[in-house]
Amino acid sequence: MKTKLTELLGIEHPIIMGAMAWYTDSKMVSAICNAGGTGVIATGGRDLDWVRDQIRKTKELTDKPFGVNLMLMDPKVDQVADIVIEEKVAFVTLGAGNPVPFFEKLKAGGVKVLPVIPNLKLAKRVEEKGADAIIVEGMEAGGHIGTLTTMAHMTNIIPNVNIPVIMAGGFGDGRGIAAALLMGAAGVQIGSRFLVSHESSGHPNAKQRIIEATDTDVVVTGYSRGHGVRGLRSKFTDEYIAMEVSGVPQDELNKFATGTNKKAAIDGDCEYGLVQVGQSVVPITKEMSIKEIVDELMEETVKTLQKAPDLLK
Repeated sequence: MKTKLTELLGIEHPIIMGAMAWYTDSKMVSAICNAGGTGVIATGGRDLDWVRDQIRKTKELTDKPFGVNLMLMDPKVDQVADIVIEEKVAFVTLGAGNPVPFFEKLKAGGVKVLPVIPNLKLAKRVEEKGADAIIVEGMEAGGHIGTLTTMAHMTNIIPNVNIPVIMAGGFGDGRGIAAALLMGAAGVQIGSRFLVSHESSGHPNAKQRIIEATDTDVVVTGYSRGHGVRGLRSKFTDEYIAMEVSGVPQDELNKFATGTNKKAAIDGDCEYGLVQVGQSVVPITKEMSIKEIVDELMEETVKTLQKAPDLLK
C-alpha cells in the first residue's frame, strides 16, 4: 500500500507502533519493522545507556527504518536527542512539551521529526516550522490523553495541513485504518493492539486482563484535573477517582499514581498498578505474533477499502 507515510519513511504498510513506556523495546520494534510497518522505542523512565543499547539491538534485528520517542518532559531529553543523531535513527516522535526547539538540530542530523500534537493550532505551527509529518492522537488512546476525539481531529486537522497526518487513538482493526485513510490520513499509529503480542515484554497478568476486558472496563483517571490517563479499571483506579472527585490535593494524587504503569506492565500487579490501554479493546482476544497482527490488520483494511465503491452504486 502506498501513502504519504509509507513514502516518507520507506515502509510497506501505513502503520506505526506507538511508543509505550516499559513495552516498546528492540524486540517489539524490530518485529513490526520486519512485518512491514515501523515502530518507536519508548525512552520514558529509561537511562541513556539503555536507549543507545536498544537502538543498536534494533539495528541488529532489522534493516528497516524505525524511530525513537523524545519525551519532552524528561530532563535527559537533550542527551537522548544527541544519541538519536549519533546512532542515525530514521525518525523521532516528540510529545509532552514544545517540540519546535528540537527541529533544527534533529533535521540537520538527518532525523525526520514527527511531533505528536493535540490541536489544529499546534498542527499549523509545527508544519510552518518544518515538521516532516504529524501524529494526531484522539482521547480514545491509552495512557495520557487529551480532550478531543479521533474523529473530531480528523475532521478538523486533515483538511487544513499539507504534511502527512498520522492518526492515533482507538485504532484496533483494519476497518478503523480504512476509515482514517478515506478521511485523508497518511497512516495510523497503534499501541494497545500490540500489547498482547508474543514479542511484548508485558507481564502475562497484564496481557490477560486486556484479553478479558470489554469496552466498559476502560476508565480515565485524572480527567477532571486536566491530566487524564486511560487504562483498565482496578482497585487503584477506583481509589484514585474517589480521591480525585473528593478534592484531594494534586501532589497527593501524583504520589499515589507514581510507578503504577510499571507496576502493572512489568510486575504484573493489575489491581494497584494501571494497565494503560485504549478504548478499542474488544478486538484483542488472544496473544498473537506482531506479524500476525499486522497481516490481519492490513487484510481487513484492504477488504474494507475494496468494498467502499459499492456505497456509490
